[in-house]
This record gives sequence, structure tokens and C-alpha cells, in this order.
Amino acid sequence: MERPRAGKLGLGVWALIVALAALAVLTFLPSPYVIQRPGPVYDTLGTAKNADGEQVPLISVEGAETYETGGTLDLTTVQVVGNRERTPSWFELALAWLDSSRAVVPLDSVFPEGVTTEQRDERNATLMVDSQHEATAAALNELGYDTGAQVVVVDAVEDSPANGLLEPDDVITAVDGTPVTSATRLREAIQDAGGDPVALTVQRDGAEQVVEVTPEKHEEGGTTTWLVGITLRTDYDFEIDVTIQLDNVGGPSAGMMFALGIIDTLTPGELNGGKDVAGTGTIDAEGDVGPIGGIRQKLYGARDAGADYFLAPASNCDEVVGHVPDGLQVIRTATLEESLAALDVIADGGDTSGLPTCEIPAT
Repeated sequence: MERPRAGKLGLGVWALIVALAALAVLTFLPSPYVIQRPGPVYDTLGTAKNADGEQVPLISVEGAETYETGGTLDLTTVQVVGNRERTPSWFELALAWLDSSRAVVPLDSVFPEGVTTEQRDERNATLMVDSQHEATAAALNELGYDTGAQVVVVDAVEDSPANGLLEPDDVITAVDGTPVTSATRLREAIQDAGGDPVALTVQRDGAEQVVEVTPEKHEEGGTTTWLVGITLRTDYDFEIDVTIQLDNVGGPSAGMMFALGIIDTLTPGELNGGKDVAGTGTIDAEGDVGPIGGIRQKLYGARDAGADYFLAPASNCDEVVGHVPDGLQVIRTATLEESLAALDVIADGGDTSGLPTCEIPAT
């Protein structure tokens, strides 16, 4: 009767050995995924290290009176574990799948094929600089300053409707006679034309001229877009000097929190009532708040940093529902004005339960 038990024990030992061997192999096998996890949190009202390792104000202003602030207005970030040179092992992925604060995402969605890690970092650095400019413009527009915005052509795409008609450094001042105050408004005017020719007033080499361009139809995912085939930048001439110091962070997602930090610095009192508020979202000069990536990881990062409230872009709500960590109240926002209105309620100690939040869509 003992022999069968010995045989079963032997099979069990071999099964364990095989399982351990498979686990060891998986530990070293590369995967086509990377892991997103909560990254550092930075208080836009506080300090950050500069390139020399010194602590300096994250937001500083010259040319205008500034005021004491309180509490926090935190911007949140996401860290990516892995890249094309070294992807996480399957064992690391398994652990991440079991952690609600982390996400496993396809490698190509973060590091597109043909794009090196250095190129990605450079692009994110550029997006960060652009977001700082847009955030400054949004904040100063909200406070009534003149931002001196100029929409400038960077380049015309080859074989596009604008090729040969618009040139680099053309300043577009009007579309169909209506002044152009931002790249967003220019794009909206082109869409509103529905494919009809648009008359663009441009300043070129100090002279004004009108260029007529017929947009080209582009369809993707059931959505029709009208394109003239130009890349744009917006140049500003701010009345005051706003400097944002934040090294080693890239991308455009901190825009809204930068704008709120600038407004708080330039206005009396505490915008947040001395409370701890975090958030995320892109922003343009018009104050429109846009979607970002890694919203779930940012929620956990904010909670772990001590925030009680989180301002989330309305366009990210589908990713927020069902993934809010305990102890954090999420407030939905689509514009800078909505964010300021929410902060008014928080600062006054009002009933925040009535503020807009992300909800499950009705079926």
C-alpha cells in the first residue's frame, strides 16, 4: 500500500519542479507590455528641484504682485516600468495585474515602433513646455491680462490643400474676416465651414494678404474632419513673466494644475481654502480641459500623497468610474471655470457632494 503513495509523492515533486522551472523561465522572458504605476506628485504651490538640485518655487512670477497660498494644488504623474530596450517579465506583469494601482498596457501604445526612448522623451519635453505656455495663457486670460496670442504656421504638409499657399512663419490673423485668437478657434472655424473654401488673412514678411484654402475631407472612426494640412504653434507676449520650474517630467497633462497654481499665486486668499487638492488634465489658452493618460494611476498617486479632492477631466470619466480609491472625492471638470467653481465650494467649506462627478452612464 505504501508504493502508490510514494509514486504519487514523486509525481507531485516533479509537478512542483516543472512549475518552478516554468516560473523561472517566465521571470526572464521579455513581453510586449509595459507597466504604468503612480508617479511622483508635485505641489504647484510648493517647490521643486532645478537642474542644479536646488529647491526653487515651482511657479514664480515677476512683474505682478503675488500672494501667500495654502494647502496644495498637486499635479500627478505616471511612471512607466519598461521600454523597448527592456520590457517587464511575465512574472512582473502578473504582479501588476493583481495591483489595482497599476496597469499593464501594450508596449506599442507607449513606445511606438520606430521611436526610440530618447525621441519619446524629447517629444514629451516639448509637450511639457507647450503645456506650460498654454497654462500661463489660460490663467492670464482668466485674470484679464492681454496674452498677445499669435497663431503661426510651422509648416504645410506636402500635397495638402495648404501646400504652396501657406508658408512657415505666416501669422494667421483672421479666418473669413473673424479674428483668430487661438489655434483651437482656427480649427473650429475650418470645421464649421464644412469643406467650403476659407479665407485666411495672414501676415507674411510684414505685409498682409488673404489666402483662400479649400479644406480636405478626412474620415476616421465614423468622424469627419476637414483639414487644410498645416501644423501650428501659438506665440504669446505675456504682460508679466511666469516661470514654471519642473525638470524630469514630460507630457501635457499638468496644464490645468499649472493654470490653477498661477491663478492662486496671483490672487489674494487661498484658492483651495487651505485644503489638499490634486488633479490632472491638459489645457489650452481658452481654458478647455482635455483628456490625459494614466488617470487611474494618478488617482492612487493623489490619494497616497494626502489629497482629499481630485479634479478629473470629464473626457476621462469612463476610466474613472469604479476605480476611485477610498478617501478621495473625484470632481469632474471640462473647463478652467468649472475647476475654479469647484475650488470655490471647497474653499468655502460648502457641501461638495453636490459637485459634478463621474457617473455610470444610464442604460
